[in-house]
Amino acid sequence: MRTMEFKMERQGLLQVGQEVEVTESPLPTSYYYTIQPMIAMSRNYQGYERLKSRKGIVKDIRETERGYYTDVEFDEEEL
Repeated sequence: MRTMEFKMERQGLLQVGQEVEVTESPLPTSYYYTIQPMIAMSRNYQGYERLKSRKGIVKDIRETERGYYTDVEFDEEEL
């Protein structure tokens, strides 16, 4: 299992336990992931850190002074 953090601009778009789908987008030297439909975005990841799965489960949603964040768990063991 792998957990990734995503930044959201608004609350109320996701629920804990919800299955989400992510898309991978390339940058010149890294990749980032977006929960569809454009709900939240990850930090940048190097090529060796690329995500193998495109579906995950929302494990936590929290509000901080910097905004809203969600943790999504991906099952990469069987891939």
